[in-house]
Amino acid sequence: MTRIVSLYTIIHKYLNTNTLLYINTNIPLLSQGGVRMLQFNKKTNTLEQTQYRYSLQDVAEPNLYREIFNYDEIPKCAFNHRKVPMFPADEIWITDTTFRDGQQSRAPYTVEQILHLFDLLHKLGGPKGIIRQCEFFLYSDRDKEAVYKCLERGYKYPEVTSWIRATKNDFQLAKDMGMKESGILVSCSDYHIFKKLNMTRKQALEHYMSIIKSAIEVGIKPRCHFEDITRADFYGFVVPFALELRKLSEESGVPIKIRACDTLGYGVTYPGAALPRSVPGIIYGLRHHAGFPSELIEWHGHNDFYKAVCNAAAAWLYGASSVNCSLLGIGERTGNTPLEAMVIEYAQLRGTTDGMDTTVITEIAEYYEKELGYHIPPRTPFVGKHFNVTQAGIHADGLLKNEEIYNIFNTAKLLNRPVGVAINQTSGLAGIAHWLNSYFGLDGSKRIDKKDERVIKIKEWVDEQYKNGRVTAIGDSELEEVVKKIAPEIFDLVL
Repeated sequence: MTRIVSLYTIIHKYLNTNTLLYINTNIPLLSQGGVRMLQFNKKTNTLEQTQYRYSLQDVAEPNLYREIFNYDEIPKCAFNHRKVPMFPADEIWITDTTFRDGQQSRAPYTVEQILHLFDLLHKLGGPKGIIRQCEFFLYSDRDKEAVYKCLERGYKYPEVTSWIRATKNDFQLAKDMGMKESGILVSCSDYHIFKKLNMTRKQALEHYMSIIKSAIEVGIKPRCHFEDITRADFYGFVVPFALELRKLSEESGVPIKIRACDTLGYGVTYPGAALPRSVPGIIYGLRHHAGFPSELIEWHGHNDFYKAVCNAAAAWLYGASSVNCSLLGIGERTGNTPLEAMVIEYAQLRGTTDGMDTTVITEIAEYYEKELGYHIPPRTPFVGKHFNVTQAGIHADGLLKNEEIYNIFNTAKLLNRPVGVAINQTSGLAGIAHWLNSYFGLDGSKRIDKKDERVIKIKEWVDEQYKNGRVTAIGDSELEEVVKKIAPEIFDLVL
């Protein structure tokens, strides 16, 4: 026992220097006085210290991290050079907030539109349900009808969940509508606790716990939205609050989920970045200091600093099972994490699509543009009209020789988006030849070479356009009319 106590003393010394160590609460090994101190982790094959005691710090004045978040300056990114290990969950998935957060920044979807998009999400997620849940409002008649119609589909995935106000009446509403899980807003930064709620940390925690208990009482699994977590006092409020939730979950037998909300997009992924902005630090802390399992941790990010996708990927890599997204990233202000981006990110990180039908991404984009009148910026990755379209002649020449030279992957197969060429003054003969072959679907012996006389004639017409002052690219329909005049026989090759 003396040797054990000595080892504990050494580890405790390191702990006092704020060195972050891994926690696993599932494998008890060594104890003192009935208190578990050390565990052997079978994944890392190391002996690890487990006792982290974080109590609520009920401060008199809010901690606004003014040295980082000076409102009159661009937020600063501080480093403490402490690194935490990557520890991806055995299983990861995507959840959707298109019909909740996504509806806060655009005209409401009709019931028919919601149902169609819900069907597309089901198809995209595949038989394994990589798109696990869809989140809905429950307040308007339109919202309720949409929820009922989506439930009638009988899909296992995506599961229909809700977001409600923290009142007993709303909990009962969610229960009556067949919801098994619902989101509840529990703001965790002092900006929100002191300045929005006019509470102390202790008052806020007590208030939140009473609300969550009420949800459990009516049979709703709570999903606690830790709003503004990237400006929150992590060890003074977030971890103590999470520990209380874990205790309640153990006592009630009801799984309680934490959604870590990067409400203003402050999160960063840099190695050694300090809390509260460190995404790895947040996820690590929820897992190892609060003891939450990966399957009950979800990341919800915004794109204010262009970091939504990399932050969501980091959340996966450091132990969150789920990331919350919206179609095309449509959401509050700069938007949420684009769902289609995380579908591709999933495949990159796992080496497989796991049955997801990625061609549905193109169906979704076309539906938004043609049916909903939503303009997708043309250079948006995966969904923009020009995302795999080249204009430079040298690139077009490379595509003509071998598509892999300038295309990111087989976009025709994976997205039903053949690589394209936009015709302008820089396209050259190769660009025109590639456009002809792609537009008319000419393969094998039918393919037209860049030295073909017809290509040369079309190139002369293009050059004349720009010589006369044209500045815009030449559209497909316009080029088709030119082909009808210069080389009508090409249309016969299509038959």
